[in-house]
Amino acid sequence: MTAVDPIALSQALIRCQSVTPRDDGAIGVVASAAAELGFTCHRLAFSEVGHEQVQNLYARLGTEGPNFCFAGHTDVVPPGNVDAWSVDPFGGAIRDGLLYGRGAADMKSAVAAFVAAVQRFLDQRGPDFGGSISLLITGDEEGDAVNGTRKVLDWLVEQDETLDACLVGEPTSAETLGDTLKNGRRGSLVARLTVRGVQGHAAYPQFADNPVNRMVRMLAPLIEKPLDDGTEHFQPSNVEITSADVGNTASNVVPARARATINIRFNDTHDSASLTKWLRDTFDAVGGTYELGVRVTGEAFLTPPGPLTDLIADAVERTTGRRPALSTGGGTSDARFIKDHCPVVEMGVVNRTIHKIDEHAAVADIERLTDIYTDILNAFFPANRD
Repeated sequence: MTAVDPIALSQALIRCQSVTPRDDGAIGVVASAAAELGFTCHRLAFSEVGHEQVQNLYARLGTEGPNFCFAGHTDVVPPGNVDAWSVDPFGGAIRDGLLYGRGAADMKSAVAAFVAAVQRFLDQRGPDFGGSISLLITGDEEGDAVNGTRKVLDWLVEQDETLDACLVGEPTSAETLGDTLKNGRRGSLVARLTVRGVQGHAAYPQFADNPVNRMVRMLAPLIEKPLDDGTEHFQPSNVEITSADVGNTASNVVPARARATINIRFNDTHDSASLTKWLRDTFDAVGGTYELGVRVTGEAFLTPPGPLTDLIADAVERTTGRRPALSTGGGTSDARFIKDHCPVVEMGVVNRTIHKIDEHAAVADIERLTDIYTDILNAFFPANRD
């Protein structure tokens, strides 16, 4: 069996132009490498009206429990202005010890490290390690997340598959490899407010109903004071008004409609239902005709410090010499879906260049990440287990 080189596998994945929802062979690259190690691979294509089909992979090595899952994604965001890159964004070039390309950090290098770590673990322990290892890889994390991890998890339930613990390979490190683990995420809610009025001449406000004035009064209470002061494990929730639009080109006309978009990142003192009620109560207090559309991309969740966070932090410390901090900051990830099925922690390379021009990851970090993942498997499946 050919040894799995995490750097070469990362390069092969980067060379797949898998901008969401396009796969361009990326899932096949992972499936082929996993099958060589003895994984049973299930290529899962899901689709839904209004959304393009997405390729996913669930692969399992072993039939016994417990089942340790590595989860991640092979889709990437667009490269942006290709001419601004110093290298081909889909070339997988290595320069001065850095691997460049879209997805090098977020998160094709971690997916490659998953596979390479499993081979190193099997070389050390053999196939009878007392459990199962699985890979849950999606092509829909950077997009709408409709036909990806959520549907794979539903499929697992239908197949009576159980996950006992999960590590998501998102790039969680802030400055140096392993300085941060994510053991939870804030929730995310986007509200779109449309305020209806009556168009008229600005000099005759008695014959009009100005929706802009009402919208200003509706939005003001949202930012007058913080939603909360944070918790032991979460930073304070924040409300951001990200758009306020009228589209009015005439300065002397009261418009008939005004719109605003509100983004709320919330900790576990709230949920989407309570925040939606708060928005409606606030807007109702002002009165008038309005419509409110709410989209929730995830609820706040926490994997409490304990056995899984300790196991992963210990592996990081043994490999890097530093103890990682636990964090719930940042945006969302597919861990928000996995947390309903098993404890989940996120750990990967440095995130400083993700989604940027010249995205890259240090070759040495990818190698050490593979060592960390191998150590995690050894700790999760101890050799002296009865």
